[in-house]
Amino acid sequence: MIVVTGATGNVGRTLVRILTEDQVPVTAVARHIDEAQVPPGVRAVAADLAEPDGLRGAFEGAEALFLLVAGERPYDILDVAKSAGVRKVVLLSSQGAGTRPEAYAHPRQFEAAVRESGLDWTILRSGGLDSNAFAWAESIRARRTAAAPFGDVGLPFVDPDDVAAVAAAVLLTDANTTTHTGATYTLTGPAPTTPRARAAAIATALGEPVTFVEQTRAEAHELMARFMPLPVVEGTLALLGEPTGEERCVSPDVERVLGRAAGAFAGWAERNVVAFR
Repeated sequence: MIVVTGATGNVGRTLVRILTEDQVPVTAVARHIDEAQVPPGVRAVAADLAEPDGLRGAFEGAEALFLLVAGERPYDILDVAKSAGVRKVVLLSSQGAGTRPEAYAHPRQFEAAVRESGLDWTILRSGGLDSNAFAWAESIRARRTAAAPFGDVGLPFVDPDDVAAVAAAVLLTDANTTTHTGATYTLTGPAPTTPRARAAAIATALGEPVTFVEQTRAEAHELMARFMPLPVVEGTLALLGEPTGEERCVSPDVERVLGRAAGAFAGWAERNVVAFR
């Protein structure tokens, strides 16, 4: 049994599907979830990582856990997991935890808890996800426009399906091997892309023009501050606007784990074009 937290998200949903196709028993966990949202045979449990005591039933009988950075009590979450019999944890963290530790203190806390848990662990530090472009869905559908700051700054965003595939590969590794144990992988796409280029790729998938509107830093800050803590807003804007050489660099880790190259943004746009029609 493998427990997948964040099972209705862009990574978790695909991970549940991959594991199910491999005929692995899965418990899908999210704050709001029911059987209609998961493949047949998957156990769906509504639970919140912010309330670790409520996770006991979800973790019961599991051998491995896919864990999101959510809530404020990672040590308690992992204690509950261990008491339920979990032996392996794969944490979905952020690339910023390595490149901007002060701005990304929250994922670093989860990483520390995982390393100190006594479990077999692997950390996946994801770059920006291609699915962040869903933020444009409403404006593209209504006005065929996409707005973002730093329109010509390129970063190697990663397909969430590739993140899910890496997580599945790690989770399904034989428990008697140590191939991924203690590893920290940085997951990126195959090449840097700019916001302007990503909007153009969606336009190509649609077969219609999409106008890119470049926001000022202040405009982006105001919008992001509505749903993100200020330190995270500042760190994110710094990463998007003034990325370090490491943040611009394409990581080999997706190919190292999967034996194939990471997928390009254009492929993600084609698969998800219905969201923008």
